[in-house]
Amino acid sequence: MRYFRPNSLTWWAGLLAMLTGIASLALPSTGPLGELSRLVALLAGSGFGGESPHWGDSCSASPSPAGLMFLGLGLIGLRDRIERGFRGDA
Repeated sequence: MRYFRPNSLTWWAGLLAMLTGIASLALPSTGPLGELSRLVALLAGSGFGGESPHWGDSCSASPSPAGLMFLGLGLIGLRDRIERGFRGDA
């Protein structure tokens, strides 16, 4: 279980990115979990889905849920690779 390192900040950042991507896929946009869905959208960088507060901004640059999940997995794998490189196990 070399990938499970809860004392690593990179591991937690990867886990948060992964969970944000999964939650943005799983949570409904309306209903009783609508506010939680808006929070996840804010964490994912897509805002609230309404009008942009800045002129010229667009929501087309928002990360996709799959992109967030791959980012999370990549951060966790990168942390392990860097750690093994410093130890000389690469």
